[in-house]
Amino acid sequence: MLHRRLELPRLRRFLSLPRIELQPPPKRPRPPAPIGSPDAARRLFAMAQPMMRTLVETYLRNRGITPLYEDGALRFHPRCYYRPDEHLPTETWPAMIARVTDLDGCVTGAHRTWLDPDGFDAVRFGKAPIDTPRRAMGDLLGNAVRFGVANDVLAAGEGIETMLSLRCVLPTLPMAAALSANHLAALLLPPTLRRLYIARDNDAAGEVATTALTERAEATGVETIVWTPRCGDFNKDLRAFGLEALRAALRVQLVPQDVARFMLLATAETG
Repeated sequence: MLHRRLELPRLRRFLSLPRIELQPPPKRPRPPAPIGSPDAARRLFAMAQPMMRTLVETYLRNRGITPLYEDGALRFHPRCYYRPDEHLPTETWPAMIARVTDLDGCVTGAHRTWLDPDGFDAVRFGKAPIDTPRRAMGDLLGNAVRFGVANDVLAAGEGIETMLSLRCVLPTLPMAAALSANHLAALLLPPTLRRLYIARDNDAAGEVATTALTERAEATGVETIVWTPRCGDFNKDLRAFGLEALRAALRVQLVPQDVARFMLLATAETG
C-alpha cells in the first residue's frame, strides 16, 4: 500500500494529470445578531475604537471630566446607527459606546450616547440633537458599566458621567454605572464586597433606588454609605463647583481607611 502511494505522484506526472488541490470548505456567512440582543451589543462594542483622541474624549472633557483614565469600558463609534422609530429611516451619528458587564466581566450589553459632531452647547451638553440620545441594548438587569474590578469596596450610581466625575477624584476606587435608577436598585453585588458607596441622583427616583439597594446590601452584611450631590447629580456638581470642591465634599464622607487608600493616592498622582 505504501509503495502504491509513493507511485501516485510519479504516475500523475507521466499522464500529465492536473494536481489536485484540496480546498477548505467555504465559510458560512455569520448570521446577523437579533436587534438589541447581548450578541448584537458585543458586536457593536467590538466594532468601536478606543476613545482617546476622539469625539468621546472631547465630549467628556467638555463635561469637566478630566483627567481621563482609559480602562477599556468606553469606546468611540464614528457612524453608529440611530433609528427614531420604526416608521422613520435609520440615521448615523458618532457615539460613545459603553460596555455593560456582569460580575464575571462578561459583556452582556452596550450603552450608546450619540454625540453632536458640531460641538458642545449648554442645552444638550454635547449630545446629538435627536429625541433619545441615550439608549441601552442587551442584558442589563443586575449588570453595569464597570470602571475597575471591585473586591471589597465599590461605588455605584446611575449615570456614566456621574461615575466618571467621581473617578476624577477617586481614580483607583472601583465604580459601577447601572444606567438608570431601576437598574441601580437591582445591581448585583460582588460576593466579596464589604462596603458600598451609593452615589445617588438627587431626585425621587434616586431616593427610591438608594433605599432598595441599601436594604439589599445591608441584608448581606455590606456596609452602605450614601453620597448625595448638591445639584441633580455629581457631574452637575463637578461643573458647578469644580474638582477641588468635589474632592472636599467626598473626603468627609469616606471611611478614613478609604481616604488613605483611594483619595490620598489620587491627590499625589494629580498634584
